[in-house]
Amino acid sequence: MNLHQFRFVQEAARRNLNLTETAKALFTSQPGVSKAILELEEELGVDIFSRHGKRLRRITEPGQQVLACIEIILREVANLKRIGEEYSRQDSGTFSIATTHTQARYVLPAPVAQLRKTLPQLRISLHQGSPDQVARMLIDETADLGLATESLAQYPELVTLPCYEWQHVMVVPREHPLASVERINLEQLAAEPLVSYHPSFTGRTRIDKAFAARHLTPNIVLEAIDSDVIKTYVRLGMGVGIVAEMAMREEPAQSDLVARPLGPLLGSNVTRIAFKRGAYLRNYVYSFAELLAPRLSRKLIEKAMSGDADDFEL
Repeated sequence: MNLHQFRFVQEAARRNLNLTETAKALFTSQPGVSKAILELEEELGVDIFSRHGKRLRRITEPGQQVLACIEIILREVANLKRIGEEYSRQDSGTFSIATTHTQARYVLPAPVAQLRKTLPQLRISLHQGSPDQVARMLIDETADLGLATESLAQYPELVTLPCYEWQHVMVVPREHPLASVERINLEQLAAEPLVSYHPSFTGRTRIDKAFAARHLTPNIVLEAIDSDVIKTYVRLGMGVGIVAEMAMREEPAQSDLVARPLGPLLGSNVTRIAFKRGAYLRNYVYSFAELLAPRLSRKLIEKAMSGDADDFEL
């Protein structure tokens, strides 16, 4: 048996048992894939896949166990490569971070700049997407580290730890009637056209739950994934904005927008840092995590990766 056979089996499972797509993904021929899988089955003495003619129909019960072992073997092979890369190139190479626009725009600039100052040879690649896309990039090993507020903890393939806590704020033009109201209530917000995040971004789930708990239906007139876009439409008078508090930190003191805290109404949100379970983390990944939040020490992350700290909360 060999690694090529393992990769063929793994990719066939990922491609819903479509050998044509499997061959394309691995840049080889379909007969070659079929032959390699058959040879592995013969050597193991079990059928990994049940077949109808030449087509794969399903993964057998022993095949499920074989596939689980293959996943572990290939993951450890990837880890071996990373160890070699780390010790041959020290703290150089490419550090890939998957995150949402809000995190990339308002949270990451300072720690990214600090890491680059410490490790000038390190290249940093930012991949922006929805929280679910962030999770998928980690699972597919496109990224080394993920940062998002929604969804990450829902993936068993990932180890997640709380990074920091934040709240939403209401944003209105300075001349808006609500600008003079110090304590907003949900009924007032429900009576206004609202401009806020798409349902899969930046704590929108908590916003929806808060209104539902009071049996209110918010009038969302525009949804966006970008805090700056939301603020632009608020300035145009389209509605009352609800954004993450960090999106207002750079606004000047005499800004044309006024922010009011919504924490008492909507509660707090927790942004989580995530890694693929079982992945090998380079030194600079640990360094960056600690720059994001000092509590995220190497020791804590290693405990979480080993399954001993999944219940750690802020």
